[in-house]
Amino acid sequence: MNLRLIGIGAGVLIILSLPLAGAIAGPDFAGQDDGKSGGLLSALGLSDSSRASPARSAPTAGPQQPGPAEQPRTDSRCGPELSSPHGVEAQTCVLVGEGQTWGRSYYRNTSGRALDAVLTMMGPAGRTVQIRCAVGAGDEPGLCETPKEASAGDPESYSAVAEFAVPDDEGELLLRSGSNSPAPGDG
Repeated sequence: MNLRLIGIGAGVLIILSLPLAGAIAGPDFAGQDDGKSGGLLSALGLSDSSRASPARSAPTAGPQQPGPAEQPRTDSRCGPELSSPHGVEAQTCVLVGEGQTWGRSYYRNTSGRALDAVLTMMGPAGRTVQIRCAVGAGDEPGLCETPKEASAGDPESYSAVAEFAVPDDEGELLLRSGSNSPAPGDG
């Protein structure tokens, strides 16, 4: 048999099988169809949308993936990271973004017992927001956050304080952390 004839037959077979391979591959991965023809033909640059004439703009290299949504800017003013001899670590902040202000306390509880946390955010004109958070007995970091409120005035006029205590009748205070607390040793 002639080797040249076998080569031509193999080439024709490959060309004819490409549309079938594209149909089998289907739309882009994970069923995310972006409106373009997907699958193998698109990946190989053989789909109609990628056959741009020289007068049109050249296709970009690789499939276009939407980037992460742009996050709005959030400013924060935080006090120092504090820790108590009882196994509680915390840092408390005032956050401002998109015309809203709220308080947040990042914590870690290595005391071996569940605790209560009270986060209070104080603003101008005596405005106060307070929330109680359950702090599980574990080594995992967590956070306690007040609801976001419409900002009223200068962000510097807000402060937040988190208090971590034993949840019993005594309510022994283990740590108090503030957004405007001086760093240990600063006085």
